[in-house]
Amino acid sequence: MMDIECSSELNEQPQMLPPPPGTFIDREELIQHVGEFAVSQGYVVTIKQSKRDKEVVLGCDRGGVYRNRRKPIDESAECIRRRRTGSRLTNCPFEVVGKKDDGLWVLTVKNGTHNHEPLKDIAEHPSARRFSEKEVLLIKEMTEAGLKPRQILKRLRQSNPDLLSTPKHVYNVKAKLRQGNMSVRNYKSLKPQKSAVRNNYLSVMEPSWRQHNPPRVPNLIGGRFVDSQSFASIDVINPATQEVVSQVPLTTNEEFRAAVFAAKRAFPSWRNTPSTIRQRIMFKFQELIRRDIDKLAMNITNEHGKALKDAYDDVLCGLEVVEHACGLANLQIGEFVSNISNGVDSYSIREPLGVCAGICPFDFPAMIPLWMFSTAVTCGNTFILKPSEKDPGAAVMLAELAAEAGLPNGVLNIVHGSNEIISTICDDDDIKAVSFVGPSTAGSYVYSRASAKGKRVQCNIGAKNHAVVMPDASMDTTLNALVTAGFGGAGQKRMSLSTVVFVGGLTPWEDKLVERAQALRVQPGTEPDTDIGPVISKQAKELICRLIQSSVGSGAKLVVDGRNILVPGYEHGNFIGPTILSSVKVSMECYKLIQEETCGPVLLCMEADNIEEAIDIVNRNKYGNGASIFTTSGVTARKFQTEIEVGQVGINIPISAPFPFSCFTSLKPLFAGDFNFDGKAGIQFYTQIKTVSQQWKDVAAGTSSDV
Repeated sequence: MMDIECSSELNEQPQMLPPPPGTFIDREELIQHVGEFAVSQGYVVTIKQSKRDKEVVLGCDRGGVYRNRRKPIDESAECIRRRRTGSRLTNCPFEVVGKKDDGLWVLTVKNGTHNHEPLKDIAEHPSARRFSEKEVLLIKEMTEAGLKPRQILKRLRQSNPDLLSTPKHVYNVKAKLRQGNMSVRNYKSLKPQKSAVRNNYLSVMEPSWRQHNPPRVPNLIGGRFVDSQSFASIDVINPATQEVVSQVPLTTNEEFRAAVFAAKRAFPSWRNTPSTIRQRIMFKFQELIRRDIDKLAMNITNEHGKALKDAYDDVLCGLEVVEHACGLANLQIGEFVSNISNGVDSYSIREPLGVCAGICPFDFPAMIPLWMFSTAVTCGNTFILKPSEKDPGAAVMLAELAAEAGLPNGVLNIVHGSNEIISTICDDDDIKAVSFVGPSTAGSYVYSRASAKGKRVQCNIGAKNHAVVMPDASMDTTLNALVTAGFGGAGQKRMSLSTVVFVGGLTPWEDKLVERAQALRVQPGTEPDTDIGPVISKQAKELICRLIQSSVGSGAKLVVDGRNILVPGYEHGNFIGPTILSSVKVSMECYKLIQEETCGPVLLCMEADNIEEAIDIVNRNKYGNGASIFTTSGVTARKFQTEIEVGQVGINIPISAPFPFSCFTSLKPLFAGDFNFDGKAGIQFYTQIKTVSQQWKDVAAGTSSDV
């Protein structure tokens, strides 16, 4: 009877549950999930087998733990024999397998049982006695200084009183160091509160994408910045020096699916996060942007080339959108109608769409990403962001700040690429809405392809602007506005004034306009007094030069020629000085092309006999996103405001991006989609309305009513 009881007692083990199966973004996330769950159950996992890109087998690492150490007072010889043979653990049968399937990693439990007791304290496990990277380097230094293991351990404990290692462990490390093995990963500390996996394959050094020279821009997938597995990449080049700043890998299809999966997985919990908590994250986010605005502006200048003051404006305009997002809750309030029928109430609520995506241009590396994802995530959506491959650094930095502010893993994801990734975004069934800002050709393609898949789409495309100058306009105010809006950002902004129509003739204005244009300082954007930096690429410079030459060949007068400007010390930079062309006609090819696409610091000057002719010139150009008039006559300004056919109108000011609380308006064909950017329209784009009708009957009274 005693034998049976003893055997039964030996077979009873405290239950240690296996990790729940699931799907994960990558191998590391799967291993971390298993490791963290294992700690909560009292066991430690280790990698038993691994095929890096296909499969990983995880088992239980008991770490020499004994069981049944207490000797029973009264036991038979058979029970003693059984206890002794089972006292030291043999291989634990626990085993889970992670396999890669269609770009994602799937976890299955092969055997969820254990043949030992759970650890009462993870510190009991030998893995807890491993040394950190810093400690290994200190051991090496102190060994070279002639210290003994006990002396080394004593000094290490001065900075780490919780160190569990013994002199024997120090001796083992010294032996490996003598063999020339400096790989810190062999001594990596176990951090049970984060992960209980023996990550012998991971290094505690900086991420691999930072180790490249030049660094590779990472993907952001599921809250982790990861280096792409793609071998294809695009160089990000400093336009002033032609140095390679970084490399943008072309995100693979598997990585894109992982990003969408991460966003889709994060959506249920994020949509159920109270709006006040989402707003607090935005409050913290805007605080962090202000803290790092110098780094952001410098990165924009190095990648884009714009003057540092323009780079600061880029960040500040985006920051205004984040500040606006801090108060979005009151704009998402629905409507309530009481007693629309007998005892029936009806109300509407705004709900997020799900996974949304944004495709950004190069001209505003910070502002346009913030336009898109700040509003989208505050409304409760998750987001896939594709920055421009020409200057993606600011978007990645902003994503780092968003994570620091508390944005949960998977809510914001970043992928990279060019045409192929854009098509993939448009085609993916899990993406519910797409925002796009960029050239007209690409925008038309995105709108037609994404809308064909039933997605919501907002495409702001093309965008060039006109100014009409009346004879009575204030000379100084008008010239300052024309020079700033025409040449600022090297003329590459979508809100630039590329064409000026002088009513009554250019002659009274020409000399002073030329004088102010020639006074602009053309130099690298990092110089504090720069007015015009380089254009984005050599290809852009070549295109601008061809358009200027084409204009002259078509009969335009070259008033100021900026093609041959030289910047000392930066002879290979993409610099073009301010250029002014007069006598431009509507029929000229240069007028059509410069209006259609973002170009450079080139100002086209046209003439009109009266305000009616000037308005007609503007209205006939389908790429006019906005138009301004400079005049001292209220009657003329009102006529212009009424008759001009553009989305945005400026009176005595150049066109600029509106504040976030007002809508960014563009008219067809410069805008295609459901709702515009910013303001209430932006919230309407990223949310959908649900109407609820409800009736509560008094069951106890047994009454009923017809609806």
